[in-house]
Amino acid sequence: MSIPLRAAGAVLIAALLSGCGASAAREDAASSAGGRFGAALAAGDYRAACALLAPETRDEVEEDAKGPCGPALRELGLPPSGPARGVDVYGRDALLRTAGDTLFLSQFDDGWKVTAAGCVPQSTDEPYRCSLKGG
Repeated sequence: MSIPLRAAGAVLIAALLSGCGASAAREDAASSAGGRFGAALAAGDYRAACALLAPETRDEVEEDAKGPCGPALRELGLPPSGPARGVDVYGRDALLRTAGDTLFLSQFDDGWKVTAAGCVPQSTDEPYRCSLKGG
């Protein structure tokens, strides 16, 4: 699976249009949400990890597995994320690079949620390839 180019491109376009990055508080919030997701996976707390997924992403996980999110997420075998190495936040979207993974997040009314994980960059003209992604 790969996250659509438009999602990765939207972050880049927003960055170019905004002319500046996000505030440190927004970067910290996105990074923290990604860290909580990685910690939940590392602890085997798939219920908590599922609660940190964006609604469309959770729906797609359950639809693909034809079952509940928790067991489906466990079966994906996402890589351990480890410590954050960098976050880019533009508008309501974020790209979080960790020691072991790349995650995409979006900001919702109730906070930052993971929209894609297990992402590997392809060539510069190609989208990220993600093991977990939303519609």
